[in-house]
Amino acid sequence: MARSDRLFRLLQALRTLPSPVTAARLAEETGVSLRSLYRDIDSLRAAGAVIDGERGFGYRLTEDIALPPQTFTRLEIEALVLGLAEVQHMGEPDLAAAAGAVLSKITATLPDRLQRQALHAASQVYRFERRDPPVADVGVLREACWQERAVVIGYVDAGQQRTDRQVLPLAIVYLERVLVLLAWCCLRQDFRKFRVDRIADVSMTDESFRPRRVPMLRDFVAYLNAGAPENAKMTLSGR
Repeated sequence: MARSDRLFRLLQALRTLPSPVTAARLAEETGVSLRSLYRDIDSLRAAGAVIDGERGFGYRLTEDIALPPQTFTRLEIEALVLGLAEVQHMGEPDLAAAAGAVLSKITATLPDRLQRQALHAASQVYRFERRDPPVADVGVLREACWQERAVVIGYVDAGQQRTDRQVLPLAIVYLERVLVLLAWCCLRQDFRKFRVDRIADVSMTDESFRPRRVPMLRDFVAYLNAGAPENAKMTLSGR
């Protein structure tokens, strides 16, 4: 592992693990010896990170060199914690882990008083029924959207009939019960919605449809909104 990657992992461990965290735990998390861990701690301190503690007592990151100081109102902190907690309950392990990492990074930039508000937010998320993880690799679908590359999916419809088709993935929509892939179906030559829990397998191809994704997605959302009631219309954030 490159030294820069190792230092980044050490910073992330200091952000996320309960403090004070022992050197042994940090060494285990970053995959280095204790001697290397102590050198890495010294390197981070030399670079400007304020890390309280010493050998035998544990460490706590009190000022993060990688992130600028942040100031949020109490209500903004509640919104951040609530939104990221909602992502953690969506049933997709990669996004859940990413949401936890984002919260730890944001919390690490807050003054002590605001850190306590983030750690003990008044608003919480709980689901009696968690969404089952999808069979298909959602990470492949997300990467294909980012890369604007076609995918081949094995899709099983409500009648248990399977078809293999190539689609141009445009977006993944997180509904209350299911995930839906919005895509252009090359077989039907039309926009289609595919329930992700009915995608048996998925593979990304080398065929690019860049830079068509955003205008195609706009057209699809406009098509969906044309027949939707006002309170159910979709929006494209940041578009």
